[in-house]
Amino acid sequence: MSQVGNLRIDGERLWGSLMEMAKIGATPKGGNCRLALTDLDREGRDLFVRWCREAGCSITVDRMGNIFARRPGRDDSLPPVMIGSHLDTQPTGGRFDGVYGVLAGLEVVRSLNDTGYEVEAPIEVAVWTNEEGSRFAPAMVASGVFAGVFDLDYGLSRKDVDGKTMGEELQRIGYAGEAEVGGRPIRAFFEAHIEQGPILEAEDKVIGVVTHAQGQRWYEITLTGQEAHAGPTPMPRRKDALVGAARVVEAVNRIGLAHAPFACATVGMLQVHPNSRNVIPGRVFLTVDFRHPDDDVLSAMDAELRAAAAEAAERGGLELALEQIWYSPPIAFDADCVAAVRRAAGANGYSHRDIVSGAGHDACYISRVAPTGMVFVPCENGISHNEIENAKPEDLAAGCQVLLEAVLERANAR
Repeated sequence: MSQVGNLRIDGERLWGSLMEMAKIGATPKGGNCRLALTDLDREGRDLFVRWCREAGCSITVDRMGNIFARRPGRDDSLPPVMIGSHLDTQPTGGRFDGVYGVLAGLEVVRSLNDTGYEVEAPIEVAVWTNEEGSRFAPAMVASGVFAGVFDLDYGLSRKDVDGKTMGEELQRIGYAGEAEVGGRPIRAFFEAHIEQGPILEAEDKVIGVVTHAQGQRWYEITLTGQEAHAGPTPMPRRKDALVGAARVVEAVNRIGLAHAPFACATVGMLQVHPNSRNVIPGRVFLTVDFRHPDDDVLSAMDAELRAAAAEAAERGGLELALEQIWYSPPIAFDADCVAAVRRAAGANGYSHRDIVSGAGHDACYISRVAPTGMVFVPCENGISHNEIENAKPEDLAAGCQVLLEAVLERANAR
């Protein structure tokens, strides 16, 4: 059996796997579009499952379509150390968001196989369904069901814009598994990810040791006025839902700026009805995304949004429907897992710093049921959720090496 200090991941193999997966759903600008539970998502899943079986792993799929590839441990009765992320992307997504964490986990398994290293506890590489939330809202719904945040019926009933449910689409692509979702012990969970922000690159750091994750609130808002002819209807008599929506959009931006530097506030979707150039809009649907690492501030932002939306509706003579569809509180990751990541970075001589995740990740939900840590690596100009998202092969390899050593520390712990 090899010593831990001699184990090295194969950075070229990791990069090759990433580039091979990136061919599935490749976009003209060099990114990826593999929306959750589409045929392209199925292709990506099938490739991952094939690679894992070739690496000697057994495969389990649960009822939410989460995939678990298991490498046995010396004592296979022990709870596994789990590594994972997601394969689904945004409509104009990049080649690394999510998939890096999955294939870094696979590279850990392959590297252990290279030397025949026997780990005390089993290791599982997980693919979580619909992390992005771009096709089915909310985000991270399947890891949320695993962690008991949502019930199974809720998860399977989530619909896309065409009314198709997650349950129906899991059946269609062949990933409606039979295993129960969650309810089993996990020794530790680790997720490797590109930072999706500019801090590591700006400070010339190779590894981000993730200590916390921001809280998030997602909202859906509908403002209803009255459609009318754009020509004969006098301005003072209009009930223009789009004008009301514009006031809400401006308020969202103002709320985010008022709680700088840590707040983020975004309107990411607008749907205007009837969307005709010579008809005053009678109904507008919009989404709001609030984030902050302090739950009290996040609650204050919530109150400010509700007040601003009510004022916009009153000014325009509009009806208002505002629903918070998702709330994820701020997360503090497990101190031992965080320390394991920090030790691995230091032992390899990688420059590193503690960092708070501005994005949500499956690790945030899994932290409710297992000790959890995250490894960040830089991405070019901090850009993600974009086809030009990029990362250096050497940084991805460094993050995977840190992941390997942190996983082994927890898997071999008595």
